[in-house]
Amino acid sequence: MRLTIATAPMAACLAAASLVATSLVAGSVPAAADWQPNRPVEFIVASGPGGGTDQFARLIQSIIQKHELMSVPVVVSNKGGGAGSEAFVYGKGAAGDATKVVFGTNNEWLLPLVTKVGYQSSDLRPVASMAVDEFILWTNTETPYKTAAEFIAAARTQEGGLKVAGSQSKDTDQILVRRLEKAAGVKFTYVPFKSGGEAAVQLAGAHVQANTNNPQENVGQWKAGKVRPLCVFAPQRLTYKEVVADNMSWADIPTCVEAGIPLESYQMPRTVWLPKDTTDEQVAYYAGVLDKVRQAPEWKDWLARTSQSESFVTGAALADTIKQDEAKNRVQFAEDGWLVN
Repeated sequence: MRLTIATAPMAACLAAASLVATSLVAGSVPAAADWQPNRPVEFIVASGPGGGTDQFARLIQSIIQKHELMSVPVVVSNKGGGAGSEAFVYGKGAAGDATKVVFGTNNEWLLPLVTKVGYQSSDLRPVASMAVDEFILWTNTETPYKTAAEFIAAARTQEGGLKVAGSQSKDTDQILVRRLEKAAGVKFTYVPFKSGGEAAVQLAGAHVQANTNNPQENVGQWKAGKVRPLCVFAPQRLTYKEVVADNMSWADIPTCVEAGIPLESYQMPRTVWLPKDTTDEQVAYYAGVLDKVRQAPEWKDWLARTSQSESFVTGAALADTIKQDEAKNRVQFAEDGWLVN
């Protein structure tokens, strides 16, 4: 589901906001489940402080506290070692403990495929996917490429000569770059850095010709006139219409399919997990809490501020999505020689 913003008279807006806040407090205990925690809950974050997953978890913590959606305290701890696998190993060790809630991305099921880690995806239970990060193909403004089609045409002639920066190896960005290569029939030189922020700096400095950063990772460089968005890897254009730079909004960026690249969608989900051996009732309790969280104005504001798209998925639909994505990536990793499990 995409975020839409409607205008209304100020009095109506204030009344609506009051109604939302009241309904959130009134619904503090989800009707879908009778179980609720009776001691403090720990949110375990599969990243370091300040990262996207950390912001995701801490925002949810703040909404829960502000709107009294849980009757016990919630604390956040960061376990970002091993590309986030530390958090999932910790979750594995807490089997049966429904006061341990793990926050991650698709790294929960992708990491065990490409590296030796101390857990399997089945060691945790998915609760919800709350939002998705979008990915954009960016180039430096000093390059001659004004469109994605021009960039791909140049890649075909240079056979690996164009450098594309990303965060980490055998991770989200490189997976996307490999899919882009296969979809467009081209070859790039992938250059890994520690983070999307570093990849943004390298592109702004013209040390590479492109990256596949999220909107917020490159927005500062876009506003500074250092980088140019070519296309977004999404089924439809982004919905945010406020002008950002170059008289363009996020909504003005064409999809990559519109730009002639047959790669319809690539998005990274923000996910929430419980340890194995927790009950269906406990999973339903947290899914209910998160459903209340996404109704809060603070959640909508965060999505708009970070240019993410809401995608709330739970239950069997989420389990099927994970299964399909894991199978798809397993095939790709085997072809690329990355598969270890």
